Amino acid sequence: MNKKAQRRLVVTGGIVAIAMLVVAAIAGSGGAVSSLSVGDLLAGGYTGKKVQVTGSVVADSIQSEGTSVQFAITPEEGDGSQELLVTYDGALPATFGTGVVAICTGTVEDPLMLSCTEMVTKCPSKYESAEGSLTVKGLLDQAESMVGKETKVCGYIDGEVNDAQASYRFAIESQGALLNVVYEGGLDEAMTDGAAVVLSGHLDEDGNFVATEQPSIDSSISK
Repeated sequence: MNKKAQRRLVVTGGIVAIAMLVVAAIAGSGGAVSSLSVGDLLAGGYTGKKVQVTGSVVADSIQSEGTSVQFAITPEEGDGSQELLVTYDGALPATFGTGVVAICTGTVEDPLMLSCTEMVTKCPSKYESAEGSLTVKGLLDQAESMVGKETKVCGYIDGEVNDAQASYRFAIESQGALLNVVYEGGLDEAMTDGAAVVLSGHLDEDGNFVATEQPSIDSSISK
């Protein structure tokens, strides 16, 4: 082999070696995310690693301070015995709430918790007929006798839908009357301004309607 061929071989080998180093560097720093179950993560061995975990938000676990929120998730099909603490700093999706399925991506910390930087929620759609329900005006006209009594009310969402930590989730309007709705659970993504909804729950002493079931969309009508 002549010297020219040897130099060509050395240069080619060097290029291949550099390319391999670049690929290795990208693979090592690219933040490959492991998709785990709640049980997998609780078993340990993932501290400092970036992971994605899916689970249902545990009732009464949501605590917020400013833009930071802390909550627990449990396996969707589990018995509730396994819970993972999650912290999240950012705007909560309008669909977030008790019972909603949250897909959380972040870094595992010590003591064991997930510092979530990305969150997606999913909630099953629910449709129901408004037949047999009261309008907002009809409910408020008999408000004194309806406080604490289970009933149904229908109307159109008026304005923005707030997150689960707000003083009320959204307001509904019908026949010119407006009613604030309190609900801590997850909402369908179609729950937006102008959507026709049916709610099950009761009036509280402050004049708010406390929904006790996932608000339903009345698909038979549109505004």
